Amino acid sequence: MKISEVAKKYNLTTDTLRYYEAFGLIDNVKKVSGIRNYCETDLERIEFIICMKNAGLSLEDIKEFINLTTMGDKTIDKRIELLLKHKHALEEEIKSKNNTLDYLNKKIKYYKEKI
Repeated sequence: MKISEVAKKYNLTTDTLRYYEAFGLIDNVKKVSGIRNYCETDLERIEFIICMKNAGLSLEDIKEFINLTTMGDKTIDKRIELLLKHKHALEEEIKSKNNTLDYLNKKIKYYKEKI
């Protein structure tokens, strides 16, 4: 899959994809006549990056996680620790957003009853 197709599929810019490569998040994208050709493994990595970014991980944290995976099973505990840290932060953010949503719903109900 060409870089423009991948960018469109994941709603990213081609510059972002090139940056991910330069930063070391995506390894060795195959090039045919100088044109990037993303394989299924590359697409899985991009999906992982997007998910981790949505979970609040920085690119540095994502790179650290990827580096840990290349070291094999001896780093599983460190990977779990990293994921749990961000899972807890995300859960707190969701809780806060739910509290805000509850408050907004109460206000909406209050004002609708006034009409």
